[in-house]
Amino acid sequence: MPPEKPVYAHRDDDPHLTDDALADKVLRFIQYAAMVDTSGISVMALGEIVIISGEVANEAEVACAGDAAASVIGVASVENRLTVRRDAPTRIPER
Repeated sequence: MPPEKPVYAHRDDDPHLTDDALADKVLRFIQYAAMVDTSGISVMALGEIVIISGEVANEAEVACAGDAAASVIGVASVENRLTVRRDAPTRIPER
């Protein structure tokens, strides 16, 4: 079954994208590179400035998503407004 959204590909490295195309590229890269569930994340791009907001499972995902967004070609700065879901477990279960 094909994924709902296309995954990030190197052909996405065009630095001259519209704001909407850049926002979509950042969201796909967060999912691809940081392996973060992006269903609760929204991305808005204003030129080379990207704002990511929404909820993720833990603090590590907040940091990973921000780092992934900052590494996307065409992004000059990231405002990370992600928060941890209230219903998220407070610790990682042991294996």
